[in-house]
Amino acid sequence: MTLTRLAFMLSLALLVASCAKSNKLVIGMDATYPPFEVVNEKGEFTGVSVEMGRELAKHLGREVEFRNINFDGLIAALKSGSIDCVISSMTANDERRKSIAFSDPYVKTGLALLASKDSTVQSFEDLKAPGRRVVVRIGTTGEQFARKYLPQATLVNLDSDTACVLEVVKGGVDSWVYDQLSLMNYHERHPDTTRAMLKPVQEEVWAIGLRQEDEGLRKNINEFLAKFRAEGGFTKLGEKYLAKEKKMMEAQGIPFVFAL
Repeated sequence: MTLTRLAFMLSLALLVASCAKSNKLVIGMDATYPPFEVVNEKGEFTGVSVEMGRELAKHLGREVEFRNINFDGLIAALKSGSIDCVISSMTANDERRKSIAFSDPYVKTGLALLASKDSTVQSFEDLKAPGRRVVVRIGTTGEQFARKYLPQATLVNLDSDTACVLEVVKGGVDSWVYDQLSLMNYHERHPDTTRAMLKPVQEEVWAIGLRQEDEGLRKNINEFLAKFRAEGGFTKLGEKYLAKEKKMMEAQGIPFVFAL
C-alpha cells in the first residue's frame, strides 16, 4: 500500500469515527441517586433518568451513552463538550442559568429537612438559631439555600449523599437540607435515628441541562418532553420507580413530582 493510499485510508477511518461519535447522545449524570439515576450491581445505568434518556435518544434518532460524573463536575463537563446534556435530577435555577441553558421542567419538587432524631429542631425556623449545625451536599441547591438563609448556622460541607445522611444518623448535625424524594428514602432506611420534615422550604423544578449555544437541541428536547408526558411516559415511570413516594406525598397533601 502506498503512503498516499495509507494516508487516505487513515483519513477515511477518522472521518467515519467522527461521524459515529457525532451521532451519539452523551448524557452526563451523577449515578448515585436512586431511583432516578444509579449504577446497579451489574454495572448498568438504571432509573427514571436513564429510561428517560434512552427514550430521548430514540426520539432524536441517536445512540446513547451515559457517563457517570460527580454532581459538582457536571456543568464543567457540559461546557467542555465532553457530554451533550445533563439528566441528573438537576434543579434549574438562576445561578446555573448564568452558565448553561435548561429544557422545560419535567419534575416539580422542593427542598426539605432531614433532622436528627435527638435534635430539638421542629421546623426550618429553628435552624436560624445560633449554634445550629446543618449538613449540605457540595454543589447542590441545598447548599446554596443554606448559605443564603442560614447565615448563623455552622455548615458541614460534604460531597456525597452517604456522608450527609451519616452525619444526621449519628447526630453530628441538627439537619440536612436536601430534596424531598431523597429525604423520604433516607428516612425510611433510618427510621429510628432521623425525622423527615417534607413541607418544602423552597420549591424547585428539575430540567435537562444544555450548553447555551445548543438551541436546536433544546427545542428538540422540549418537543420530546411534551410528547413523552402526553403519551403517559412520566406516569409509567412514576408507577415503576416511585409508587411508594407518590403514596407518601399524597398522604401528606404534597403534589406528586411529575404533576407539573
